[in-house]
Parts: sequence; structure tokens; C-alpha cells
Amino acid sequence: MPKLTFKKCLISGLLILPVLMTACSQNPQQSATAVNNQTLNAISMVQQAEQNKKIVTDFYEGVFLKHQVKAYADRYIGEQYIQHNPHVPDGKVPFVNYFTQYFQENKEAKSVIKRAVAEGDLVFLHVHSTENAQDRGVAVVDIFRVENGKIVEHWDVQQDVPEPSANTNTMF
Repeated sequence: MPKLTFKKCLISGLLILPVLMTACSQNPQQSATAVNNQTLNAISMVQQAEQNKKIVTDFYEGVFLKHQVKAYADRYIGEQYIQHNPHVPDGKVPFVNYFTQYFQENKEAKSVIKRAVAEGDLVFLHVHSTENAQDRGVAVVDIFRVENGKIVEHWDVQQDVPEPSANTNTMF
């Protein structure tokens, strides 16, 4: 039996819902039009979430793997950029200044995306971030909000990758 992903289940549910609504409708022609519009809107929302995920992953890889901070910030960060990380000020220029300095001091630093999920205007990344080859690193969950094709807000949660662990599971 094929594996059902959340996305496939969501789209299937969205496609079945209109059929049920039409069957219960008093005016089938009007309901069919409304249902088709709802279905198209739902599909459009899924496509927009996927586009947002592409924007954020390209931005993240450009900044945190290629260290091309300014180029990718200029391409993807909006005019207003709200930062919830307490170490980085709000705004595109402070972001560029902070990470340009960081990569000058940590030339081997890299952050590798392990998972990326998008829902609506939010994109969630599960990342392994290291400063050099000897560093065990940090497990990071980054959350970005995208508006009109630009990243406008960011949150993150970080946890050191432990040497000993109470179980055999990895952080990733």
C-alpha cells in the first residue's frame, strides 16, 4: 500500500469535501462553482507554501552554507524584518552585519538543513549547525514567516548536540 503523506491526505480531503458539500446543497450549480473555487484556493495555498519553502531553503543555503550573506539577504529579506533571536537585531542590515562578522570569525561554519516543512506563510527548518569539523554542533529549529515572496520574520530554538545521550536516538 502506498505511503500517504500529510500533503497527499490534505489535498485528497480538500478534493473530497467539495463533493460532499455539493451533494447536500440546495442549488447544485452555485454550490459546484463555490466548491470549485474553494478547491482551487486550497490547492493554491499548498502551492504557495511550497514556494515559500523554496524561498527559505534557497536563502538558508546561500547564507549558512555559501556564506553569501548580503547577496541572499538582499534577494530574500523584506524591507521590514522582525528577528526573535535575542542575539540579532531587527532589520536586514543588522542581519547582514551580524552574520558577515560571524562568518569572518568562523570560516568553516555551516548549517545543513535536515528537514523543511511549510504551512501557509510559515516555513520550519530542522538544521544541524557546526562551527568547524570538530564541533558536535547544535540542533536548530528555525521558523520563518514569508510575505509576498520575502522573509519578514524569524524565530529559532537551539539545543547543543550532546556527547552522551540517555537513548540511542540522534538529534536528526
